[in-house]
Amino acid sequence: MSNNTSDNARQPKNWRHYVVHFLIALTLILSALWLLMLLGYQLGAYSPVTWIATIVIVGLLASLLTVKYRPKLANRIIDKTINKTINQKTTSKWLTGIYMAVWVVGLGWFFSIEPKQNRDWMPEVSQRVSYERDATNPDLITFTNVRNFDWHTDEDATDHWETRTIDMSKLSGIDVSNSYWMGPLIAHTLVSFRFEDERPLAFSFEIRKENGESFSALAGFFRRYELSLIAAEERDIIYTRSNARGEQVYLLPVSHLQQSEVKSLFESYLTAADELNAKPAWYNTLTSNCTNIIFYMARIVSGERLPWDYRIWVSGWLPNYLYDVGMLDANPENGGQPWSMDMWYERAHINPKVRGFDNQANLDLDASANSNEFSAQIRQGIPIPPLADSQTEADAEAKSAAQASSD
Repeated sequence: MSNNTSDNARQPKNWRHYVVHFLIALTLILSALWLLMLLGYQLGAYSPVTWIATIVIVGLLASLLTVKYRPKLANRIIDKTINKTINQKTTSKWLTGIYMAVWVVGLGWFFSIEPKQNRDWMPEVSQRVSYERDATNPDLITFTNVRNFDWHTDEDATDHWETRTIDMSKLSGIDVSNSYWMGPLIAHTLVSFRFEDERPLAFSFEIRKENGESFSALAGFFRRYELSLIAAEERDIIYTRSNARGEQVYLLPVSHLQQSEVKSLFESYLTAADELNAKPAWYNTLTSNCTNIIFYMARIVSGERLPWDYRIWVSGWLPNYLYDVGMLDANPENGGQPWSMDMWYERAHINPKVRGFDNQANLDLDASANSNEFSAQIRQGIPIPPLADSQTEADAEAKSAAQASSD
């Protein structure tokens, strides 16, 4: 009987045992890394508190992993220092408890960090857009703090915050602009609303940077940036990307929409402005960025026409997503040659269209003319889709376009 017990004790552990323990160790290491990054981004990498906390966290984790997975080594170290041996299970439980307590305190601190409205903001995000409805005509919206900067370089601009009135009954469509600043996978997404007899108005969810602050995608996971909603003229918010910064920008008209859907999405932006003015919110690189916030709002408007897709989080592929679901028409010229996605990228690329555009021309005579000219130039060579007359027509045309895109 004793021999059987001894043999069982010496049986090698199966692969599941090692996988489970590997995953436990990996989880502990990643949790410590998260906590260290939180400290670094919130307090600064060179803060004494960050350094002290780092020593404590790394020391606890190293001790826990050594006791749990290398007990003989732990005993040798302790025996040399204090001439004692340890009970592995008891020590492991104590170290696990202490480490978890430290981590829970860090998590609680993370959720207690509140966004603020008043900081030393950079000029381009220093104001918050607000609006008023006309008392007799709720479709008439007067915006305050519409941005219309004159950009001279990527960092130098003449500030202009303007008031503008629009008529929602004149909404005629939506354009999505993707600005690629970090390779083909990462893009900043903007939405422009077209009007029958007015120049477009663009909206952009952005980080609200403080003076001297730069953007880090990793910092965006750690409550480092407040979220900002900017309403702007395209000659400002697109020009600064295509011309001043040299980013590659593509403008894509969304097809197969009813005016009611366009209007509902516009109302969603008004609601977002109200919410951000009432209470500031955090930007998050994964869950509340410039692309997926738009998707959340659009899905409320269009429902199942916009299925969940991984490309919502890979913003650079958003145009391909719109093409595949039929919201970017594969046959925009009504019976002409079908457009592939490559053709759309070629036609939608606005940088060649506005290379050399003078955003200072005629500003002293008619500033709106400069805005009109820029908005017209970035749409050169792009068929502008009409609004659908009914939901049935919109659904059928989008389905047909999605099928055409897959052929």
